[in-house]
Amino acid sequence: MRAIDPVLQHYAWGSTTAIPETLGVVPDGTPIAEAWYGAHGSAPSPVGPEGARTTLDRLVSEDPHGVLGDDVAVRFGGRLPYLLKVIAAAAPLSLQVHPTPEQARAGYAAEEERGIALDDPRRSYKDQNHKPELVYALSHFEALIGFRAARRTAEILRGVDHPVAQRLHDVVTADPTADGVRAAFGELVGEETRPSPAEVDELGEIFARRLREGSPAPRTDRAVSTLAQAYPGDPGAVTALLLNPVTLRPGEACFVPAGAVHAYLSGSAVEVMANSDNVLRAGLTPKHVDVPELLRTVDCVAAPPIRIAPERSFDATEVFYVPVDDFELSVTRLTDGRPARLPGVGPRIVLCLEGSSSLQGAHGHHELASGQAVFVSADDGPLVVQGFGRLVQASVP
Repeated sequence: MRAIDPVLQHYAWGSTTAIPETLGVVPDGTPIAEAWYGAHGSAPSPVGPEGARTTLDRLVSEDPHGVLGDDVAVRFGGRLPYLLKVIAAAAPLSLQVHPTPEQARAGYAAEEERGIALDDPRRSYKDQNHKPELVYALSHFEALIGFRAARRTAEILRGVDHPVAQRLHDVVTADPTADGVRAAFGELVGEETRPSPAEVDELGEIFARRLREGSPAPRTDRAVSTLAQAYPGDPGAVTALLLNPVTLRPGEACFVPAGAVHAYLSGSAVEVMANSDNVLRAGLTPKHVDVPELLRTVDCVAAPPIRIAPERSFDATEVFYVPVDDFELSVTRLTDGRPARLPGVGPRIVLCLEGSSSLQGAHGHHELASGQAVFVSADDGPLVVQGFGRLVQASVP
């Protein structure tokens, strides 16, 4: 059992206060978008005590069977299969999609063949893994996830007096299937067909005005106008007309599978995902945009967002199970000071969100205060926790 520190990511959309408050550090005015806990090669977390520090990827590579356990080491090729993050969005994130394992391997190989370095900002595939993800809200959290039904998009667009809106309405009305949705999405983000910056700004004003005057779809109108203000002229703002608006209250969770187009708009959350940094972007970002590759990977079948209801595990813990083998997330609330068992026996990362607690494993114990985290090797065995507060744990099913 070893202390683990996050690697902080200072993206422009990050909050200056949310992650410092969660981790119990003094904010310095710098936006912090993400805090990574994991063994991804691009930002492996420091682990261990002062004077004997290493990184988690190195720790795993030196003894994969001891650290991961035989089952996880064999199933995932000697690699920790998940990445835990705390994210905090003060501004909307990019419109993006994550690939399947097959798409990731092919895309990685293609970029390697073209000689694009891993740290090149034009690189889309940083590894050969998929990146499904679970979001567990710490605050009010707003997002756009997946495509809505074409008929609902047609209803939202009906009567909007703008050529782009009328063209989209015609497309999804003529073909209210996944093919029609794909065509409408391609119209908005494609190099040759996308709306001009002036048209995007006009649509932002139209939907902001409709929101003030009485809207048939206030969440969608708010999303379009908010994105158009945050990213002036970016046609990604208009894609909100095609997407499902999602609101998570604190403690609620949503799963984003590979192929699901999404954009997180605001709020802070714990996020656990497959151990990958593969992101294909279509807009709403100053980073590399790769629309052709995104259109090859995106799933345009209309579907409601996948909200995950937790299942009770022992007395103090709820577990959010997801339909992938790479990870699950559990949340433990300690209210009476009595010992409680945590689920799982493989490699785990435990982060204390509130209060303080003591973790006991086969090889000793570790004290956690709010904002502190620990990496637990498979050979530490079952964990018992005692204290007061709330902990989250990423583990392998």
